[in-house]
Amino acid sequence: MQLRRKQKEGAEVFTDSLNDIMFFLLLFFIILSTMANRNSIKLELPSSKSVQQVQAKQILLQVDANHNYFVNGLPITIDQIEPVLMAESKAKQNNNVTLVLDKSLSIQDLADIMQIGSKLNLKMVLSAKTTK
Repeated sequence: MQLRRKQKEGAEVFTDSLNDIMFFLLLFFIILSTMANRNSIKLELPSSKSVQQVQAKQILLQVDANHNYFVNGLPITIDQIEPVLMAESKAKQNNNVTLVLDKSLSIQDLADIMQIGSKLNLKMVLSAKTTK
């Protein structure tokens, strides 16, 4: 009677679950790294305590918190901005537009208006909204 085995079994480490663990660790670090490097800029629009009169020859474009647009005090819609600014710049023979935006608006709102000004070759100047 032979009590010894013919082949010895080697020691083996069970590694099937390590793939799942490594995947979850990789996923965790990728999500964590995107949260740590935020590519954003915090920007607050300026405000002023004093009031400076705008010259009559200048074009004044105002946008309030409810996205209501005004050119020289007259209400217009977003679709009318381009033709109204073109007409005003030709009538006053001035390419300078003063922008007055509410501080609760996003930078995208400012970029949209400045893109229209760039298309019309207007010089846009961002002005501070006065606080009372």
